[in-house]
Amino acid sequence: MYKIMGLDIGTKRIGIALSDFLLITAQPCETISRNPQEQAVEKIAALCTENSVKKIVAGLPKNMNGTLGEQAHDCENFVNLLKIKIPDIEIVFEDERLTSRQAESILAMQGKKYTKNKGLVDLKSACIILQQHLDRSN
Repeated sequence: MYKIMGLDIGTKRIGIALSDFLLITAQPCETISRNPQEQAVEKIAALCTENSVKKIVAGLPKNMNGTLGEQAHDCENFVNLLKIKIPDIEIVFEDERLTSRQAESILAMQGKKYTKNKGLVDLKSACIILQQHLDRSN
């Protein structure tokens, strides 16, 4: 039995979500600081070990026209660092266009104040990214 991890990789923070062992639902895990990058990579690797993660789904922030911009390339670079640190874990990309807006809408409907806690948006975005992948896979 294993889990899948979802990542919302931002310039300041990384939202992390984990699937259940049945690979049906995405649950929030935690938000970590992106800097220093080596520390973020180490933390993600440790979480993978602790939670029996065999696959990572990283959000790829494409432009609305489907092209890859600066932020997408930044995510790819971070994922390359992960691949070096944890080469035995498969890492795939998931289109994450509009997940932050979706996350903000969900949090607003839940009555959660996210404007002063952007980490909450990152965490919810990671769940949305992972859930999209799980839904398509099932």
